[in-house]
Amino acid sequence: MATPADKLAASLAVLKELQDAGRVALRASDMSRTHRERLIKAGFINEVIRGWYIPCRPDEPAGESTSWYASFWSFCSSYLDSRFDEDWCVSPEQSISLHTGNWTVPRQLLVRSPRGNNKPTEFIHGTSIFDVRLDLPPAADREIKDGVRVYKLAAALLSCSPAQFASRPIEMRAALAMVQDASDLLSRLLDGGRSTVAGRLAAAFRNIGRDRIAGDIVGAMQAAGYTVNESDPFEGQSFIAFGARETSPYVNRMRMDWARMREDVLSIFPAAPGLPKNAAAYLKQVEEIYVNDAYNSLSIEGYKVSAALIEKVRAGNWNPDTNKDDQGHRNTLAARGYWQAFQAVERSIKQVLGGENAGGVADHDHATWYRELFGPSVTAGILRAADLAGYRNSPVYIRRSMHTPPNIEAVRELMPALFDLLQQEEEASVRVVLGHFMFVYIHPYMDGNGRVGRFLMNLMLASGGYPWTIVPVERRADYMGALERASVDGEIKPFAKFLAELAGSRLGKSK
Repeated sequence: MATPADKLAASLAVLKELQDAGRVALRASDMSRTHRERLIKAGFINEVIRGWYIPCRPDEPAGESTSWYASFWSFCSSYLDSRFDEDWCVSPEQSISLHTGNWTVPRQLLVRSPRGNNKPTEFIHGTSIFDVRLDLPPAADREIKDGVRVYKLAAALLSCSPAQFASRPIEMRAALAMVQDASDLLSRLLDGGRSTVAGRLAAAFRNIGRDRIAGDIVGAMQAAGYTVNESDPFEGQSFIAFGARETSPYVNRMRMDWARMREDVLSIFPAAPGLPKNAAAYLKQVEEIYVNDAYNSLSIEGYKVSAALIEKVRAGNWNPDTNKDDQGHRNTLAARGYWQAFQAVERSIKQVLGGENAGGVADHDHATWYRELFGPSVTAGILRAADLAGYRNSPVYIRRSMHTPPNIEAVRELMPALFDLLQQEEEASVRVVLGHFMFVYIHPYMDGNGRVGRFLMNLMLASGGYPWTIVPVERRADYMGALERASVDGEIKPFAKFLAELAGSRLGKSK
Protein backbone atom coordinates (compact mmCIF):
# COMPACT_ATOMS: atom_id res chain seq x y z
CA MET A 1 0.00 0.00 0.00
CA ALA A 2 1.30 3.42 -0.96
CA THR A 3 2.30 5.63 1.95
CA PRO A 4 1.36 9.35 2.16
CA ALA A 5 4.93 10.16 1.16
CA ASP A 6 4.62 7.90 -1.91
CA LYS A 7 1.36 9.57 -2.91
CA LEU A 8 2.85 13.05 -2.58
CA ALA A 9 5.88 11.95 -4.58
CA ALA A 10 3.56 10.78 -7.37
CA SER A 11 1.79 14.16 -7.38
CA LEU A 12 5.10 16.02 -7.39
CA ALA A 13 6.18 13.97 -10.40
CA VAL A 14 3.11 15.26 -12.28
CA LEU A 15 3.96 18.83 -11.24
CA LYS A 16 7.58 18.40 -12.30
CA GLU A 17 6.52 17.19 -15.74
CA LEU A 18 4.40 20.32 -16.21
CA GLN A 19 7.22 22.59 -15.02
CA ASP A 20 9.77 20.82 -17.23
CA ALA A 21 7.49 21.68 -20.15
CA GLY A 22 7.81 25.36 -19.20
CA ARG A 23 4.37 25.69 -17.67
CA VAL A 24 3.89 28.42 -15.06
CA ALA A 25 0.12 28.87 -15.28
CA LEU A 26 -1.48 25.54 -14.41
CA ARG A 27 -5.10 24.74 -15.22
CA ALA A 28 -7.28 22.43 -13.17
CA SER A 29 -7.52 20.17 -16.20
CA ASP A 30 -3.73 19.71 -16.30
CA MET A 31 -3.87 17.15 -13.50
CA SER A 32 -6.34 14.93 -11.73
CA ARG A 33 -8.38 16.27 -8.85
CA THR A 34 -6.52 13.96 -6.48
CA HIS A 35 -3.11 15.28 -7.49
CA ARG A 36 -4.35 18.86 -7.44
CA GLU A 37 -5.84 18.67 -3.95
CA ARG A 38 -2.78 16.86 -2.62
CA LEU A 39 -0.43 19.53 -4.00
CA ILE A 40 -2.58 22.37 -2.64
CA LYS A 41 -2.67 20.80 0.81
CA ALA A 42 1.11 20.29 0.80
CA GLY A 43 1.67 23.87 -0.34
CA PHE A 44 3.25 23.14 -3.73
CA ILE A 45 0.62 24.99 -5.80
CA ASN A 46 -1.53 28.01 -5.05
CA GLU A 47 -4.83 29.07 -6.62
CA VAL A 48 -4.73 32.44 -8.43
CA ILE A 49 -8.26 32.39 -9.81
CA ARG A 50 -10.84 29.62 -9.91
CA GLY A 51 -9.37 26.77 -11.94
CA TRP A 52 -5.90 28.35 -12.33
CA TYR A 53 -2.79 27.75 -10.20
CA ILE A 54 0.91 28.56 -9.93
CA PRO A 55 3.73 26.47 -8.42
CA CYS A 56 5.04 27.76 -5.10
CA ARG A 57 7.32 26.78 -2.25
CA PRO A 58 5.73 24.79 0.57
CA ASP A 59 7.76 26.73 3.15
CA GLU A 60 6.35 30.10 2.08
CA PRO A 61 4.38 31.73 4.92
CA ALA A 62 0.65 32.23 4.51
CA GLY A 63 -0.02 35.31 2.41
CA GLU A 64 3.49 35.28 0.90
CA SER A 65 3.51 37.06 -2.47
CA THR A 66 6.95 36.16 -3.86
CA SER A 67 5.86 33.18 -6.00
CA TRP A 68 3.01 35.22 -7.48
CA TYR A 69 5.13 38.25 -8.36
CA ALA A 70 7.77 35.98 -9.90
CA SER A 71 5.09 34.20 -11.95
CA PHE A 72 2.93 37.20 -12.84
CA TRP A 73 3.92 37.87 -16.45
CA SER A 74 4.09 34.24 -17.52
CA PHE A 75 0.81 33.49 -15.81
CA CYS A 76 -0.99 36.44 -17.41
CA SER A 77 0.28 35.53 -20.88
CA SER A 78 -0.89 31.92 -20.55
CA TYR A 79 -4.22 32.95 -19.07
CA LEU A 80 -4.88 35.51 -21.83
CA ASP A 81 -3.81 33.09 -24.55
CA SER A 82 -6.33 30.60 -23.21
CA ARG A 83 -9.10 33.21 -23.39
CA PHE A 84 -8.27 35.09 -26.55
CA ASP A 85 -5.76 32.91 -28.46
CA GLU A 86 -3.46 35.45 -30.16
CA ASP A 87 -6.09 38.20 -30.27
CA TRP A 88 -4.83 40.35 -27.40
CA CYS A 89 -2.01 42.65 -26.42
CA VAL A 90 -1.24 44.91 -23.50
CA SER A 91 -2.02 48.61 -23.83
CA PRO A 92 0.37 50.96 -25.63
CA GLU A 93 1.22 52.57 -22.29
CA GLN A 94 2.07 49.21 -20.69
CA SER A 95 3.99 48.29 -23.84
CA ILE A 96 6.15 51.39 -23.35
CA SER A 97 6.90 50.30 -19.78
CA LEU A 98 8.06 46.87 -20.95
CA HIS A 99 10.09 48.26 -23.86
CA THR A 100 11.93 50.54 -21.43
CA GLY A 101 12.71 47.65 -19.08
CA ASN A 102 10.11 48.31 -16.38
CA TRP A 103 8.76 44.86 -15.51
CA THR A 104 7.37 45.92 -12.15
CA VAL A 105 4.15 44.02 -11.48
CA PRO A 106 1.27 46.47 -12.09
CA ARG A 107 -1.64 46.56 -9.74
CA GLN A 108 -3.91 46.33 -12.80
CA LEU A 109 -2.71 45.12 -16.19
CA LEU A 110 -4.54 46.84 -19.06
CA VAL A 111 -5.18 44.55 -22.03
CA ARG A 112 -6.86 45.06 -25.41
CA SER A 113 -8.81 42.40 -27.27
CA PRO A 114 -11.76 42.40 -29.70
CA ARG A 115 -13.25 39.80 -27.34
CA GLY A 116 -12.61 41.73 -24.12
CA ASN A 117 -15.44 42.02 -21.63
CA ASN A 118 -14.69 45.54 -20.31
CA LYS A 119 -14.36 44.49 -16.69
CA PRO A 120 -11.57 43.47 -14.32
CA THR A 121 -10.55 39.95 -13.42
CA GLU A 122 -9.28 39.91 -9.84
CA PHE A 123 -6.16 37.92 -9.00
CA ILE A 124 -4.38 37.39 -5.70
CA HIS A 125 -2.40 39.99 -3.71
CA GLY A 126 -4.43 42.94 -4.96
CA THR A 127 -3.58 42.50 -8.65
CA SER A 128 -5.95 42.24 -11.60
CA ILE A 129 -6.35 42.29 -15.38
CA PHE A 130 -8.73 44.69 -17.11
CA ASP A 131 -9.43 43.53 -20.66
CA VAL A 132 -10.94 46.28 -22.82
CA ARG A 133 -12.96 45.40 -25.92
CA LEU A 134 -11.01 47.23 -28.59
CA ASP A 135 -9.63 46.34 -32.00
CA LEU A 136 -5.98 45.41 -32.06
CA PRO A 137 -3.33 47.27 -34.03
CA PRO A 138 -2.27 45.59 -37.31
CA ALA A 139 -0.17 42.46 -36.91
CA ALA A 140 2.85 44.41 -38.22
CA ASP A 141 2.55 46.72 -35.20
CA ARG A 142 2.62 43.90 -32.65
CA GLU A 143 5.33 41.62 -31.28
CA ILE A 144 5.99 39.23 -28.43
CA LYS A 145 8.43 40.52 -25.82
CA ASP A 146 9.59 37.93 -23.29
CA GLY A 147 6.31 36.06 -23.73
CA VAL A 148 4.01 39.12 -23.52
CA ARG A 149 2.08 40.42 -26.53
CA VAL A 150 2.89 44.13 -26.89
CA TYR A 151 2.75 47.02 -29.32
CA LYS A 152 6.02 47.51 -31.17
CA LEU A 153 7.87 50.56 -29.88
CA ALA A 154 7.05 52.88 -32.78
CA ALA A 155 3.36 51.89 -32.74
CA ALA A 156 3.19 52.35 -28.97
CA LEU A 157 4.67 55.86 -29.19
CA LEU A 158 2.06 56.82 -31.77
CA SER A 159 -0.80 55.31 -29.76
CA CYS A 160 0.01 56.65 -26.29
CA SER A 161 -2.29 59.37 -25.05
CA PRO A 162 -0.83 62.87 -24.63
CA ALA A 163 -1.42 62.57 -20.87
CA GLN A 164 1.04 59.67 -20.70
CA PHE A 165 3.94 61.99 -21.57
CA ALA A 166 3.11 64.22 -18.61
CA SER A 167 2.30 61.46 -16.11
CA ARG A 168 5.21 59.10 -16.95
CA PRO A 169 7.90 61.45 -18.32
CA ILE A 170 10.88 59.24 -17.44
CA GLU A 171 9.51 56.18 -19.23
CA MET A 172 8.38 58.22 -22.24
CA ARG A 173 11.73 60.01 -22.58
CA ALA A 174 13.56 56.70 -22.25
CA ALA A 175 11.36 55.23 -24.99
CA LEU A 176 11.97 58.20 -27.30
CA ALA A 177 15.71 57.89 -26.71
CA MET A 178 15.57 54.28 -27.98
CA VAL A 179 14.57 55.53 -31.45
CA GLN A 180 17.62 55.87 -33.68
CA ASP A 181 15.91 57.41 -36.70
CA ALA A 182 12.45 58.46 -37.85
CA SER A 183 11.86 55.67 -40.40
CA ASP A 184 9.54 53.39 -38.38
CA LEU A 185 7.58 56.34 -37.07
CA LEU A 186 7.17 58.01 -40.45
CA SER A 187 5.88 54.91 -42.21
CA ARG A 188 3.01 54.80 -39.70
CA LEU A 189 2.44 58.56 -39.52
CA LEU A 190 2.25 58.97 -43.29
CA ASP A 191 0.11 55.89 -43.79
CA GLY A 192 -2.53 57.28 -41.45
CA GLY A 193 -2.04 60.96 -42.18
CA ARG A 194 -1.57 61.56 -38.48
CA SER A 195 -0.37 65.15 -38.48
CA THR A 196 -1.44 65.92 -34.90
CA VAL A 197 0.51 62.92 -33.55
CA ALA A 198 3.45 63.93 -35.76
CA GLY A 199 3.48 67.38 -34.16
CA ARG A 200 3.38 65.88 -30.67
CA LEU A 201 6.21 63.42 -31.35
CA ALA A 202 8.38 65.99 -33.12
CA ALA A 203 8.11 68.32 -30.11
CA ALA A 204 8.76 65.42 -27.74
CA PHE A 205 11.96 64.52 -29.61
CA ARG A 206 13.08 68.16 -29.43
CA ASN A 207 12.47 68.03 -25.68
CA ILE A 208 15.15 65.34 -25.32
CA GLY A 209 17.55 67.01 -27.75
CA ARG A 210 16.90 64.76 -30.75
CA ASP A 211 16.33 67.64 -33.20
CA ARG A 212 17.35 65.62 -36.24
CA ILE A 213 14.56 63.08 -35.74
CA ALA A 214 12.10 65.90 -35.03
CA GLY A 215 13.12 67.68 -38.22
CA ASP A 216 12.81 64.49 -40.28
CA ILE A 217 9.27 63.94 -38.99
CA VAL A 218 8.15 67.49 -39.73
CA GLY A 219 9.90 67.63 -43.10
CA ALA A 220 8.48 64.34 -44.37
CA MET A 221 4.95 65.16 -43.26
CA GLN A 222 5.10 68.62 -44.87
CA ALA A 223 6.50 67.15 -48.08
CA ALA A 224 3.46 64.86 -48.18
CA GLY A 225 1.16 67.89 -47.91
CA TYR A 226 0.33 67.84 -44.22
CA THR A 227 0.46 70.81 -41.87
CA VAL A 228 2.34 69.99 -38.68
CA ASN A 229 2.06 72.10 -35.54
CA GLU A 230 4.51 71.04 -32.88
CA SER A 231 3.07 70.74 -29.37
CA ASP A 232 5.33 69.54 -26.55
CA PRO A 233 3.44 66.94 -24.45
CA PHE A 234 5.97 67.10 -21.60
CA GLU A 235 5.61 69.46 -18.67
CA GLY A 236 9.03 71.07 -18.52
CA GLN A 237 12.44 70.16 -19.86
CA SER A 238 14.38 66.96 -19.34
CA PHE A 239 16.53 66.58 -16.23
CA ILE A 240 19.42 65.29 -18.35
CA ALA A 241 20.96 65.72 -21.77
CA PHE A 242 20.64 62.67 -23.99
CA GLY A 243 23.66 61.55 -25.96
CA ALA A 244 23.10 60.94 -29.64
CA ARG A 245 24.07 57.27 -29.32
CA GLU A 246 22.93 56.30 -25.81
CA THR A 247 19.81 54.25 -26.52
CA SER A 248 19.79 51.93 -23.48
CA PRO A 249 16.43 52.57 -21.78
CA TYR A 250 17.78 51.16 -18.53
CA VAL A 251 20.69 53.59 -18.38
CA ASN A 252 18.63 56.56 -19.49
CA ARG A 253 15.91 55.83 -16.95
CA MET A 254 18.52 55.56 -14.18
CA ARG A 255 20.18 58.82 -15.20
CA MET A 256 16.82 60.61 -15.26
CA ASP A 257 15.81 59.12 -11.91
CA TRP A 258 19.13 60.20 -10.40
CA ALA A 259 18.69 63.79 -11.62
CA ARG A 260 15.06 63.91 -10.45
CA MET A 261 15.58 62.22 -7.09
CA ARG A 262 18.72 64.09 -6.03
CA GLU A 263 16.75 67.27 -5.39
CA ASP A 264 14.49 65.42 -2.94
CA VAL A 265 17.52 63.93 -1.18
CA LEU A 266 19.20 67.33 -0.85
CA SER A 267 16.05 68.80 0.70
CA ILE A 268 15.87 66.05 3.34
CA PHE A 269 19.36 64.81 4.28
CA PRO A 270 21.52 66.66 6.84
CA ALA A 271 24.47 68.54 5.38
CA ALA A 272 27.72 66.62 5.16
CA PRO A 273 30.27 67.61 7.83
CA GLY A 274 33.16 66.98 5.43
CA LEU A 275 36.04 64.53 5.54
CA PRO A 276 37.28 64.03 9.11
CA LYS A 277 40.62 65.57 10.00
CA ASN A 278 41.55 62.52 12.07
CA ALA A 279 41.16 59.51 9.78
CA ALA A 280 42.56 57.12 12.38
CA ALA A 281 39.90 58.12 14.92
CA TYR A 282 37.16 57.67 12.30
CA LEU A 283 38.41 54.17 11.43
CA LYS A 284 38.61 53.28 15.13
CA GLN A 285 34.91 54.15 15.46
CA VAL A 286 34.16 51.91 12.47
CA GLU A 287 36.00 49.00 14.09
CA GLU A 288 34.16 49.52 17.37
CA ILE A 289 30.74 49.38 15.70
CA TYR A 290 31.46 46.13 13.84
CA VAL A 291 29.69 43.66 16.15
CA ASN A 292 26.49 45.71 16.31
CA ASP A 293 26.56 46.32 12.56
CA ALA A 294 27.13 42.66 11.70
CA TYR A 295 24.33 41.52 14.01
CA ASN A 296 21.80 43.91 12.49
CA SER A 297 22.83 43.53 8.85
CA LEU A 298 22.86 39.72 8.97
CA SER A 299 19.60 39.63 10.95
CA ILE A 300 17.90 41.77 8.32
CA GLU A 301 18.78 39.05 5.78
CA GLY A 302 17.28 36.33 7.98
CA TYR A 303 20.44 34.85 9.52
CA LYS A 304 20.28 33.82 13.18
CA VAL A 305 23.42 35.27 14.72
CA SER A 306 24.49 36.56 18.12
CA ALA A 307 27.22 38.85 19.37
CA ALA A 308 29.02 35.78 20.72
CA LEU A 309 29.00 34.07 17.32
CA ILE A 310 30.20 37.25 15.61
CA GLU A 311 33.09 37.60 18.04
CA LYS A 312 33.90 33.90 17.61
CA VAL A 313 34.26 34.08 13.85
CA ARG A 314 36.15 37.37 14.06
CA ALA A 315 38.71 35.51 16.14
CA GLY A 316 38.95 32.82 13.47
CA ASN A 317 37.35 30.17 15.69
CA TRP A 318 35.21 28.50 13.03
CA ASN A 319 35.37 25.25 11.06
CA PRO A 320 34.39 25.23 7.37
CA ASP A 321 34.22 21.42 7.35
CA THR A 322 31.26 21.17 9.73
CA ASN A 323 28.02 19.60 8.46
CA LYS A 324 27.18 21.65 5.38
CA ASP A 325 23.43 21.07 5.73
CA ASP A 326 23.27 22.50 9.23
CA GLN A 327 21.59 25.92 9.35
CA GLY A 328 23.74 26.87 12.30
CA HIS A 329 26.80 26.28 10.18
CA ARG A 330 25.39 28.45 7.40
CA ASN A 331 24.88 31.22 9.94
CA THR A 332 28.52 30.82 10.97
CA LEU A 333 29.69 31.00 7.35
CA ALA A 334 27.61 34.14 6.81
CA ALA A 335 29.09 35.74 9.94
CA ARG A 336 32.64 34.88 8.88
CA GLY A 337 32.02 36.22 5.38
CA TYR A 338 30.64 39.44 6.83
CA TRP A 339 33.78 39.89 8.93
CA GLN A 340 36.03 39.41 5.92
CA ALA A 341 33.96 41.79 3.79
CA PHE A 342 33.82 44.37 6.59
CA GLN A 343 37.62 44.43 6.70
CA ALA A 344 37.73 44.98 2.93
CA VAL A 345 35.26 47.87 3.27
CA GLU A 346 37.46 49.39 5.98
CA ARG A 347 40.35 49.38 3.51
CA SER A 348 38.11 51.12 0.97
CA ILE A 349 37.11 53.73 3.55
CA LYS A 350 40.77 54.41 4.30
CA GLN A 351 41.30 55.26 0.62
CA VAL A 352 38.30 57.61 0.61
CA LEU A 353 39.46 59.34 3.80
CA GLY A 354 42.77 59.81 2.02
CA GLY A 355 41.02 61.86 -0.65
CA GLU A 356 40.27 59.28 -3.38
CA ASN A 357 37.00 59.53 -5.30
CA ALA A 358 34.42 57.45 -3.44
CA GLY A 359 32.63 56.33 -6.60
CA GLY A 360 35.91 55.21 -8.15
CA VAL A 361 36.90 53.29 -5.02
CA ALA A 362 33.50 51.57 -4.90
CA ASP A 363 33.74 50.69 -8.59
CA HIS A 364 37.13 49.06 -8.05
CA ASP A 365 36.43 47.39 -4.70
CA HIS A 366 32.80 46.25 -4.61
CA ALA A 367 33.61 42.94 -6.31
CA THR A 368 36.15 42.27 -3.55
CA TRP A 369 33.52 42.93 -0.87
CA TYR A 370 31.24 40.44 -2.57
CA ARG A 371 33.93 37.76 -2.90
CA GLU A 372 34.89 38.13 0.76
CA LEU A 373 31.23 37.95 1.79
CA PHE A 374 30.82 34.51 0.22
CA GLY A 375 34.41 33.25 0.34
CA PRO A 376 33.77 31.02 3.39
CA SER A 377 30.88 29.33 1.55
CA VAL A 378 33.30 28.47 -1.26
CA THR A 379 35.79 27.08 1.26
CA ALA A 380 33.01 24.96 2.75
CA GLY A 381 31.99 23.66 -0.68
CA ILE A 382 28.50 25.21 -0.59
CA LEU A 383 29.30 27.54 -3.49
CA ARG A 384 31.62 27.12 -6.46
CA ALA A 385 34.44 29.59 -6.95
CA ALA A 386 32.86 30.37 -10.34
CA ASP A 387 29.76 31.65 -8.51
CA LEU A 388 31.82 34.62 -7.32
CA ALA A 389 33.23 35.46 -10.75
CA GLY A 390 31.00 38.45 -11.47
CA TYR A 391 27.45 39.67 -11.77
CA ARG A 392 24.52 37.26 -11.91
CA ASN A 393 23.78 35.19 -15.01
CA SER A 394 20.12 34.46 -14.38
CA PRO A 395 16.93 36.25 -13.31
CA VAL A 396 16.41 37.06 -9.65
CA TYR A 397 13.30 38.02 -7.69
CA ILE A 398 13.10 39.95 -4.44
CA ARG A 399 10.99 38.41 -1.71
CA ARG A 400 7.59 40.09 -1.37
CA SER A 401 8.49 42.84 -3.85
CA MET A 402 6.51 43.87 -6.93
CA HIS A 403 9.80 45.14 -8.39
CA THR A 404 11.41 42.83 -10.93
CA PRO A 405 15.18 43.51 -11.13
CA PRO A 406 16.61 44.20 -14.61
CA ASN A 407 17.65 41.31 -16.84
CA ILE A 408 21.24 40.11 -16.98
CA GLU A 409 22.09 42.13 -20.11
CA ALA A 410 20.77 45.31 -18.48
CA VAL A 411 22.81 44.66 -15.33
CA ARG A 412 25.98 44.86 -17.41
CA GLU A 413 24.87 48.20 -18.85
CA LEU A 414 23.67 49.63 -15.56
CA MET A 415 26.54 48.87 -13.19
CA PRO A 416 29.21 50.92 -15.03
CA ALA A 417 26.68 53.74 -15.43
CA LEU A 418 25.89 53.65 -11.70
CA PHE A 419 29.54 54.04 -10.78
CA ASP A 420 29.89 56.85 -13.30
CA LEU A 421 27.04 58.66 -11.53
CA LEU A 422 28.65 58.07 -8.14
CA GLN A 423 31.98 59.41 -9.36
CA GLN A 424 30.39 62.51 -10.90
CA GLU A 425 28.05 63.34 -8.00
CA GLU A 426 29.33 66.22 -5.86
CA GLU A 427 26.99 65.77 -2.87
CA ALA A 428 27.79 62.98 -0.44
CA SER A 429 24.18 62.72 0.76
CA VAL A 430 23.02 61.97 -2.78
CA ARG A 431 25.71 59.32 -3.15
CA VAL A 432 24.53 57.77 0.13
CA VAL A 433 20.82 57.51 -0.66
CA LEU A 434 20.83 56.95 -4.42
CA GLY A 435 23.93 54.77 -4.38
CA HIS A 436 22.30 52.34 -1.95
CA PHE A 437 18.86 52.46 -3.59
CA MET A 438 20.03 52.01 -7.17
CA PHE A 439 22.45 49.24 -6.27
CA VAL A 440 19.70 47.11 -4.72
CA TYR A 441 17.28 48.15 -7.51
CA ILE A 442 19.71 46.68 -10.06
CA HIS A 443 20.33 43.65 -7.81
CA PRO A 444 23.55 42.65 -9.61
CA TYR A 445 24.20 39.49 -7.59
CA MET A 446 22.12 36.42 -6.86
CA ASP A 447 22.57 36.96 -3.13
CA GLY A 448 24.11 39.50 -0.78
CA ASN A 449 22.78 42.60 -2.53
CA GLY A 450 21.40 44.13 0.68
CA ARG A 451 24.65 43.65 2.58
CA VAL A 452 26.78 45.02 -0.25
CA GLY A 453 24.30 47.88 -0.70
CA ARG A 454 24.70 48.85 2.96
CA PHE A 455 28.49 48.63 2.64
CA LEU A 456 28.24 50.96 -0.36
CA MET A 457 26.03 53.30 1.67
CA ASN A 458 28.56 53.46 4.48
CA LEU A 459 31.45 54.08 2.13
CA MET A 460 29.52 57.03 0.72
CA LEU A 461 28.69 58.21 4.26
CA ALA A 462 32.42 58.21 5.00
CA SER A 463 33.04 60.30 1.87
CA GLY A 464 30.99 63.09 3.46
CA GLY A 465 32.32 62.63 6.97
CA TYR A 466 29.08 61.10 8.25
CA PRO A 467 29.64 58.30 10.79
CA TRP A 468 29.08 54.63 9.95
CA THR A 469 25.32 54.07 10.21
CA ILE A 470 23.50 50.85 11.10
CA VAL A 471 20.08 49.91 9.75
CA PRO A 472 18.55 48.28 12.86
CA VAL A 473 16.82 44.95 12.39
CA GLU A 474 13.82 46.13 14.42
CA ARG A 475 13.19 48.69 11.66
CA ARG A 476 13.45 46.18 8.84
CA ALA A 477 9.82 46.69 7.79
CA ASP A 478 10.31 50.47 7.50
CA TYR A 479 13.54 49.96 5.57
CA MET A 480 12.11 47.45 3.10
CA GLY A 481 8.90 49.44 2.71
CA ALA A 482 10.82 52.61 1.82
CA LEU A 483 12.90 50.71 -0.74
CA GLU A 484 9.70 49.26 -2.23
CA ARG A 485 8.18 52.74 -2.58
CA ALA A 486 11.29 53.90 -4.42
CA SER A 487 11.48 50.81 -6.65
CA VAL A 488 7.80 50.49 -7.57
CA ASP A 489 6.46 54.04 -7.36
CA GLY A 490 9.65 56.01 -8.03
CA GLU A 491 9.20 57.87 -4.73
CA ILE A 492 12.57 58.36 -3.03
CA LYS A 493 11.48 60.66 -0.18
CA PRO A 494 10.52 57.89 2.31
CA PHE A 495 13.90 56.19 1.84
CA ALA A 496 15.79 59.48 2.05
CA LYS A 497 13.92 60.37 5.27
CA PHE A 498 14.59 56.92 6.73
CA LEU A 499 18.35 57.09 6.13
CA ALA A 500 18.51 60.77 7.11
CA GLU A 501 16.94 59.95 10.48
CA LEU A 502 19.45 57.17 11.15
CA ALA A 503 22.48 59.09 9.92
CA GLY A 504 21.37 62.29 11.64
CA SER A 505 21.05 60.47 14.95
CA ARG A 506 24.55 59.03 14.60
CA LEU A 507 25.89 62.40 13.53
CA GLY A 508 24.49 64.05 16.64
CA LYS A 509 26.05 61.42 18.91
CA SER A 510 29.47 61.72 17.24
CA LYS A 511 29.74 65.46 17.92
